[in-house]
Amino acid sequence: MSEQNIIDRTKLPITVKTIVEQLRMLGVHEGDMLLVHSSLSALGWVCGGAQAVVQALLQAVGEGGTLIMPAQSGDWSDPSEWGNPPVPEEWIEIIYNELPAFDPSITPTRGMGRIAELFRTVPGTVRSTHPQVSFCANGRQAAEIVYGHPLTPQFGMDSPLGKLYRGGAKVLLLGVGYDSCTSFHLAEAIIPDMPTKKMGTAIMEDGERTWKWFTDFAYDSGDFDQLGKQFGRECAKRFGRVGNADCFLFDMEEAVDFAVEWLANNRAMN
Repeated sequence: MSEQNIIDRTKLPITVKTIVEQLRMLGVHEGDMLLVHSSLSALGWVCGGAQAVVQALLQAVGEGGTLIMPAQSGDWSDPSEWGNPPVPEEWIEIIYNELPAFDPSITPTRGMGRIAELFRTVPGTVRSTHPQVSFCANGRQAAEIVYGHPLTPQFGMDSPLGKLYRGGAKVLLLGVGYDSCTSFHLAEAIIPDMPTKKMGTAIMEDGERTWKWFTDFAYDSGDFDQLGKQFGRECAKRFGRVGNADCFLFDMEEAVDFAVEWLANNRAMN
């Protein structure tokens, strides 16, 4: 969507002040542990863009709260599986040998949006060390949340998601749908009989860059939208608008527990 189209569908500029006010109406409070998935363009024309949104979110949770966002870097993965776009087969061995090791301080996010990409650079933000599905956090419990992110299972109970689940986190879908709800991956890591797959990435190991193979669950968000819509019909959530964006706020533990049961009943495991 062009910036002109965004301006045309925005009545008045969206500001840090109005975002905070609308987050309060939605149910975000100071002291919250808040996991955010977001779309900047869905909000309308924001005065200050991604910077304003990040500042508003940090202000909304306050000094006693913690703001968390996914910082996934899906291109630090097996190039033989890349499809958006694929690379020539003759490139694959070169990538195995030459892709730089994941560096939490500089490796960019991929597909997370402008808000999440900016958030990882904000002073005080810390990032977990998983080379493919890291999380960034800023606030009182940030260091605890990102510490010790295991390579596998990447979305398990010892990951940042597990810590958020146990810590009473809220999830905010800020202009995105349930298909973006990373928390449902924790449910996949909990349910029995989840299929597994071989994965690979470039990391630093014993002081040297290496290509690392590992086995993890075959996570699949293909049915998350259907799962989320049923969760939204049956469980407690808050719905409102921030700027032009439809937003959902809900308890992460309740959502994951619902997803565990839903996936067990509705997804065929191979």
